Amino acid sequence: MVMNEYLSLAEASELIGKSKETLRRWDREGKLSAVREPMSNYRVYKREEVQTLFADFLNKDIKEITTNAVAPQNDYSVLELFAGAGGLAVGMEKAGLKCVALNEIDKWACQTLRKNRPNWKVIEGDIKDLDVTEYKNKVDVVTGGFPCQAFSYAGKKLGLADARGTLFYEFGNVVKVVNPPICIGENVRGLLSHENGKTLQGMISILDEIGYNVMPIQVLKAINYKVPQKRERLILVGIRKDIDLKFEYPKPYKKIYNLKDALKKGDLFDSNVPKSEGAKYPKSKIDVLDLVPPKGYWRDLPLDIQKQFMGGSFHLGGGKTGIARRIGWDEPCLTLTCSPAQKQTERCHPDETRPFTVREYARIQTFPDDWEFSGSIAQQYKQIGNAVPVNLGREVGYSVVKFLNQYYNLSKPK
Repeated sequence: MVMNEYLSLAEASELIGKSKETLRRWDREGKLSAVREPMSNYRVYKREEVQTLFADFLNKDIKEITTNAVAPQNDYSVLELFAGAGGLAVGMEKAGLKCVALNEIDKWACQTLRKNRPNWKVIEGDIKDLDVTEYKNKVDVVTGGFPCQAFSYAGKKLGLADARGTLFYEFGNVVKVVNPPICIGENVRGLLSHENGKTLQGMISILDEIGYNVMPIQVLKAINYKVPQKRERLILVGIRKDIDLKFEYPKPYKKIYNLKDALKKGDLFDSNVPKSEGAKYPKSKIDVLDLVPPKGYWRDLPLDIQKQFMGGSFHLGGGKTGIARRIGWDEPCLTLTCSPAQKQTERCHPDETRPFTVREYARIQTFPDDWEFSGSIAQQYKQIGNAVPVNLGREVGYSVVKFLNQYYNLSKPK
């Protein structure tokens, strides 16, 4: 079947991860021009042109670097909160940092951590019950992917006490007790706009109250850090106020890896993806997705099937480019979700009409092939889908190592 030749502004925006305003500016500048769609006369983009120019535009401001890697000049230790299945912890380990303890409430994720790293101290249970006094002034960095929760505001400036009952309160409390030189929080991009930005401002003021200056917030695109997936993570960095040093975020690489790099032998992995179990689509979904070409989605279906498959959302705005989406070999995967077969966030294999298997999921998140996940297939997908991509964690880890090298060099007695 013929793939839909044109993309609306919203669809082009979603496809390449740029705002509509950026696309409008590129149109004005002649970098990526919109055309009149013959049938409707709407201004649209030629799909082929968008896909051809996608990589160039995504990388246009990136200067090529060889590596962010830097060797630790001392033994540096990490205390990790909300550790999940270990994506960030493995990345930090690859950067040369040593995990002294990890806290996680999910029992299957804890089993995963213990199975793969018997030497790690895994503290299973609610962070509210965590006693970290033994780590006071003995840990170099506290990390954690705390969930995004609204605060109850008392007065104009939010303090630690006002955040009680939220998981960021627990994160802040651990940082306050442990007193590391640096703390790193990570979250979804949506935290920027959560409660009109008040939630993030609250977090910044809490860290300020407990003695940490927050560096300018950055949202890192995983595809710029050797991850074959369009995933974004917001990074929140706090530096203890007695330290007059800046934190340098990892510099982006120019090379973008795609699905072929994830699943086949190449630069990222030295073998093809191992065989493993995976979820399955119901027959009704297979019948629909069989009609979608690689890099296509619901708009590439015949009109009657579009309407039937989309139901009421057919008439709503927005590109919804993740629905009935078949990934192409030559593009990065869309952000993985916790459930690969759930309706409206399909990530279909390029050649076979099925979701990605557990090991394919792990590859797309850049977990090593020998990192085993515990629990049912559903539990394994959840752990992988929630993780920080390992390679992104490693690059952030290099930035932490660089910062700690500078800090300990400064604080040596002259």
